[in-house]
Amino acid sequence: MLIPVLLGISIIVFFIISLIPGDPAQAILGSYATAENLAKLRSEMGLDRPVIQRYFIWLGNLLQGDFGQSYTLNRPVIQEVMDRLGPTLLLAGTSLFLCTVFGLIIGVVTAIRQYGWQDKLFTLLALLGISTPSFWLGLMVILLFSVKFAWFPVSGMYTAYGGGGVWDVLHHLALPAVTLAAVATGVIARLTRSGMLENLRQDFVLTARAKGLSEWVVIWRHAFKNAFVSIVPVIGIQAGFVIGGAVYIETVFQWPGIGRMLVTAITTRDILLVQGGVLIVAACYVLFNLFADIVQHLLDPRISI
Repeated sequence: MLIPVLLGISIIVFFIISLIPGDPAQAILGSYATAENLAKLRSEMGLDRPVIQRYFIWLGNLLQGDFGQSYTLNRPVIQEVMDRLGPTLLLAGTSLFLCTVFGLIIGVVTAIRQYGWQDKLFTLLALLGISTPSFWLGLMVILLFSVKFAWFPVSGMYTAYGGGGVWDVLHHLALPAVTLAAVATGVIARLTRSGMLENLRQDFVLTARAKGLSEWVVIWRHAFKNAFVSIVPVIGIQAGFVIGGAVYIETVFQWPGIGRMLVTAITTRDILLVQGGVLIVAACYVLFNLFADIVQHLLDPRISI
């Protein structure tokens, strides 16, 4: 299903961008938009052709690995996207690691301490994380930890002068990664709690306790192992969420990834750059979910993929 999904995404992206009002050639040329220049650029971009014909031309080029040329940056789209993909994957990967680790731990703790103070506290925090807009949370953590306490840098990936080391990147990465992970952590924690509670009531858990196994073994080797199989697809979905959520987090923190590139490309009407960037992000999302399905099948061969 990966190929038809990506084909469908390409159709949606292309035609939505085609419906945006205004003249892309006018937006790109700006003050240089003479009648002659406009006609020339429209011809180069294929804007003087029917939209269906433009789509198939663009799709044919994609199948040959040609994403087109960015008119605002004057460089191939694929080069610009690949340059930006690394920082985005670093941000999304760190966020996914944080939300997976803390979401699983919080979910297990709240399940084994059901109705206790730990359950009530972490459930409240998880609900707050789920319901808080990431871009607003980003602004708040900047205001608190960057402006008020000056513990972390406000924006960027490196220090402007003399930066670039591993510690420098991690220092800049901390706030955007935690902000992006907040919502996904709440989702994984809630679903982990539900899965654990369901498995803790199963007969095989009662049998394990009757055999005299320690509570640690019962929880982690029996209840959690079985609950984790149903949590893996959720982690795959959240992987897609953190990649998509990077669009506004990168804008808030001025992180030099695909999200920030897409915002700039949309405002400048760089059509091919927008289409290429969205398609690469969508491909990453689909591949993450495919990987999650494969992992789930390996954990439980009874589940087909």
